Amino acid sequence: MCGITGYIGNKEAKEFLIEGLKRLEYRGYDSSGICVLEEKTLKTLKAKGKLSNLIDITSKETLSSNIGIGHTRWATHGAPTVENSHPHLSADGNFAVVHNGIIENYRELKSMLEDKGFKFVSQTDTEVIPFLLQYNYKGNILDAVKATVGMLKGAFALVILSTYDNGRLYAVRKDSPLILGRGEKETYIASDIPAILPYTKEIYLLEQDEIAIAEKEKVTVLNKEGKEISKEPFSITWDVKAAEKDGYEHFMLKEIMEQPNAIEKTVLPRINNEKVDFSEISLTEEYVRNISRIFIVACGSAYHAGIVGRNLIEAMARVSVQTELASEFRYMNPIINKDDLVIIISQSGETSDTLASLRYAKEKGAKILSIVNVKGSTIARESDDVLYTNAGPEIAVATTKAYICQVQVLNLLAIYIATAKGMINSSEHTALLHGIKSLPREVSEVLKKSDEIKQLAKKFKYTENAFFIGRGLDYAVALEGSLKLKEISYVHSEAYAAGELKHGTISLIEEGTLVIALATCKTLFDKMLSNIKEVKARGATVVAIVSGNGEALEKEVDFCLSIPETCEMFSGTAETVLLQLLAYYITCEKGYDPDKPRNLAKSVTVE
Repeated sequence: MCGITGYIGNKEAKEFLIEGLKRLEYRGYDSSGICVLEEKTLKTLKAKGKLSNLIDITSKETLSSNIGIGHTRWATHGAPTVENSHPHLSADGNFAVVHNGIIENYRELKSMLEDKGFKFVSQTDTEVIPFLLQYNYKGNILDAVKATVGMLKGAFALVILSTYDNGRLYAVRKDSPLILGRGEKETYIASDIPAILPYTKEIYLLEQDEIAIAEKEKVTVLNKEGKEISKEPFSITWDVKAAEKDGYEHFMLKEIMEQPNAIEKTVLPRINNEKVDFSEISLTEEYVRNISRIFIVACGSAYHAGIVGRNLIEAMARVSVQTELASEFRYMNPIINKDDLVIIISQSGETSDTLASLRYAKEKGAKILSIVNVKGSTIARESDDVLYTNAGPEIAVATTKAYICQVQVLNLLAIYIATAKGMINSSEHTALLHGIKSLPREVSEVLKKSDEIKQLAKKFKYTENAFFIGRGLDYAVALEGSLKLKEISYVHSEAYAAGELKHGTISLIEEGTLVIALATCKTLFDKMLSNIKEVKARGATVVAIVSGNGEALEKEVDFCLSIPETCEMFSGTAETVLLQLLAYYITCEKGYDPDKPRNLAKSVTVE
């Protein structure tokens, strides 16, 4: 959500500021801008809409400066306009600020500043920050930064540029991610790794309430008391190519196609001597045997992965599991005991609601195990244990491979807990491991159906409403399939446990309504068939997803797509990939960009 770039060095700042913002477009934005310090004057260029609009403006301007800041804004306070876009300047033009997050007390601060004669030009919460810097400046920038930060409430990542100091940028982090990278006599600042990946792999991760002073030759980090602290750089292992399209039309398609390899990287290193190996964490078999309850807490697709995990852990290990939305969890006043295990799932490791839930559960004394993709992220650092998904960088806003890898970690965790508790025998254990190791091959088989799914998608170019139905694990998969379709194609889509249709929702089924029926659960197949007949009798157009050949359903539905026969516990992986492709191709048929769905952001770092 929003993107930040900053640069100080010997090169033209504009080059990195723009290129870095390009690499952060996936985070979601509706305006953009840059500001450079040129001959003791802050020169700011902004544009509404796509970054290409800003590039057009900057290409016509001569910007000779080796220090500057940039931003892509996702509107919260105030409409997406040029006036509301970042960077924002102080009234006297001596401070420029870019900001991710929300200033919760900006109304009180704005009122105070207006009483002192300051006149605001935007509707944003951000504009109070440069005005406060001007108000607090008494000859020392760092003192002004510390005084200003002390007045702010909320979540924020800030980068500050000032005419009073042409050799430094000031960066502040509170509850919103910010990183710094060191090059040869240059320092880069960004809100996420892909922005600086082509320039350096040595980065500094700012912790909570830290202030960084970025210079050409060095980075100095201060704690909230203003004392300098030693901070070791973190080495990025991602390949630059992993954050590029590599010939694919969209990042989303590339990331869908990368899933067999992503699954292998997640699963295979954690199976040794035909056992699940979690030696990377402190979750010992002795601890697991005494677990009586597990909470899984997440948002969005990660929450859907958590529902899959709940089904698997309860079915295999017979442990009570509650899957909760992170945005609701801490406000529910949940009963958490010290011997409970809380599993936190987040692709970015920076999701605001999920991080707040982690801290809440930790205060209650629970053990925290996180499942994240980004190494060194805040959630990873604040957890007792972390299992990395190893999916690599995911650029498309709608998650595909990161979700699939979250599910694989939960698959392994279910086997691990069930084995430790003695709930599965040797032959069952062998069959489960064989099933999970077969998933890369089975997903590859699904990907070979791309042309078939692409042709099917043409039939739904004008679809406006869709329903996904399933039972058991198929219902958990239906939730993610429905979300994928609605978030990128803007089709109004809902997922239902198939047995619930008759309790009201079936009234919405009319001639031509698209119903995607997931029917891979063999024990519930006959009941699912009855639900399919119910919607067909009311005129629905039914696309069925089956495991194996699906002859029993072909005459009952309009279209039938099959996934390879697999261990039923893990059939959701291949199903999900198929549904990702269907959503992707329907979106392309509608003429939308699947990488950048409207109003959405990749990393949700505000409540």
